[in-house]
Amino acid sequence: MRGEFSHGYANVNGIRLHYAEAGSGDSLVILLHGFPEFWYSWRHQLAALGQTHHVIAPDLRGYNLSDKPQRVADYRIGVLIEDVIGLIKHFGADRAAIVGHDWGAGVAWAVAGKYPEYVSKLAILQVPPAAAWLANLTLRQLWRSWYMLFFQLPRVPEWFIRRKRFATLGRMFTESVGRKGSFSEAEIERYKEALARPGALTAAINYYRANAGMAIARRKKSNGRTRAGQTLDRRIRVPTLFIYGEQDVAIVPATTRGVGRYINALYRELRIKDSGHWVQNEAPREVNDSLRQFLDSADPT
Repeated sequence: MRGEFSHGYANVNGIRLHYAEAGSGDSLVILLHGFPEFWYSWRHQLAALGQTHHVIAPDLRGYNLSDKPQRVADYRIGVLIEDVIGLIKHFGADRAAIVGHDWGAGVAWAVAGKYPEYVSKLAILQVPPAAAWLANLTLRQLWRSWYMLFFQLPRVPEWFIRRKRFATLGRMFTESVGRKGSFSEAEIERYKEALARPGALTAAINYYRANAGMAIARRKKSNGRTRAGQTLDRRIRVPTLFIYGEQDVAIVPATTRGVGRYINALYRELRIKDSGHWVQNEAPREVNDSLRQFLDSADPT
């Protein structure tokens, strides 16, 4: 499928990012993938959205063909935000619609929170904003998030994932789906090939190492008050679409309750009962239809 899209590189924020590209025009859409993926996870959306928009799906820093800085600090959320802003400027746009899944969703929430003027619309797949995550946190969710603690260990996670030719990665795409058969063996091999590139696996895990404890810090900060004694309003201020596959094995449904309370703008929500975490690949038709309707709708006044 690589041949179906254009590919290029952008020099942004001190690194070089590879991207896949579809469509043209003034309406820029940036698709941000998660762990352990790369631009290819958006192949269905590139084809669908590229019919009416200029769509960019980068390999996030550290992944696949993009540069792979070696320091853990190079993967902090503040750095990742600037990568996205750099991409918007690279393509000569004043702002863009940002679509994010998994870690890409976390970055997308952060971009919209810090730089709403650069975000025309926000579409998020699976991951609620940090404030909602913390407000809804349960023992069940903590148990499902065990891997985040495991990834804090040096070298051991890399060894575990690499063993038996990335067998763990293969199981992720075959056993943790709501709709069985969503990934072919050939497609899974593409993911393994991307993660096996020198430095890519450690870089991907460094997203977790660099941002451990950040959510708790944000929660403490959000409890702050202005000098007048009023609670700070840190809600997202751009039109937002939230898509959630309810069979997610990593993020339980209870963790995504009340996402709309954290949006101070137009808010839409789509929940797909029989899809799991990899929703844009498990339910591409539903996701594409929802994204197109949302992105093509007139900006609310």
